[in-house]
Amino acid sequence: MVETAVKLEIFYGISSPWAYFGAPHAVKIAKANGAEVVLRPIRIIEANGGIPLRTRPDARQRYHAVELDRWRRHLNMPLNLTPKFYPCATIERAAQTVIAAQTAGLDAISLSFAIQRGLWAEERDIADLDTLRDIATATIGPEGAALVRDPQPDDIVAEWHGNLAEAERLGIFGTPTYVVNGELFWGQDRLEFAGRALAALKQEQTPSAVRTFR
Repeated sequence: MVETAVKLEIFYGISSPWAYFGAPHAVKIAKANGAEVVLRPIRIIEANGGIPLRTRPDARQRYHAVELDRWRRHLNMPLNLTPKFYPCATIERAAQTVIAAQTAGLDAISLSFAIQRGLWAEERDIADLDTLRDIATATIGPEGAALVRDPQPDDIVAEWHGNLAEAERLGIFGTPTYVVNGELFWGQDRLEFAGRALAALKQEQTPSAVRTFR
């Protein structure tokens, strides 16, 4: 990946509906501030208190559905409240495919969103390798589909585990969490604050002469 001065790192579960809701806006604010989007797919961060949805009390699960309905209407984004293939049999195949695409310099952002949309709006099984290949082919072509593997190469698996370790180190406990220069913004409803942080960081890193005379 090309290193840039301003980055928006996204630590997220590929099966998180909130990460799905936030994906388009995250990309928009990154582009507006000349920031690179770095996808950091992870699993539930149990070490920092993460709890799988289906093990939470019924009251929390019911409210979760209420909030999903509110947000899908607010954002005008399609979402099934009870998708056929959620909870996923596994998220590792989908998440590691996104990592592989990002490592290869392909359009991992579009691939990730297509996978999320497949789960939450299209009733697709993102744990299935053939389904992932179909999504990758439609999104970034045969070169993307070739990255759908189980198991993945050691470097991809190592990055998958490394993402979780870094999330734990940073103190992340839920997803999606957006990170700007070490500052955490948990939840897609915090993206406006993440955008402000990106703008401030961009301003700090702009030479004073450019700021004065442009």
